[in-house]
Amino acid sequence: METMGRHVIAELWECEFDKLNDMPYIEQTFVEAALRSGAEVREVAFHKFAPQGVSGVVIISESHLTIHSFPEHGYASIDVYTCGDLDPTIAAGFIADALGAKNRQMTELPRGMGPVAAGKTAVTVMA
Repeated sequence: METMGRHVIAELWECEFDKLNDMPYIEQTFVEAALRSGAEVREVAFHKFAPQGVSGVVIISESHLTIHSFPEHGYASIDVYTCGDLDPTIAAGFIADALGAKNRQMTELPRGMGPVAAGKTAVTVMA
């Protein structure tokens, strides 16, 4: 099955508050995740909210990695979208581990294949 890309959407629960609220740590983690997956990093933009939380994006030649963290809930929503031969699960797994996620649900969607019903083509991995 040929696609334009692979998109992992991850729900990360029971993450460590301090890590979810540390913008430099999250930025470093996301850049490292992109590099570990074989991506070429183009741009990095992160924002720290008051009193807590971080949102950010790493733009890669092959698409992007994003996060919205909610430290007060121990929760982060991330997505990793890659085109070409890169495996987005490598980056998503690295991020989940780095944030100390005790519960995670990762759903992978093929992109660019036309209309897709998520329940029929998505692959969900729970750890």
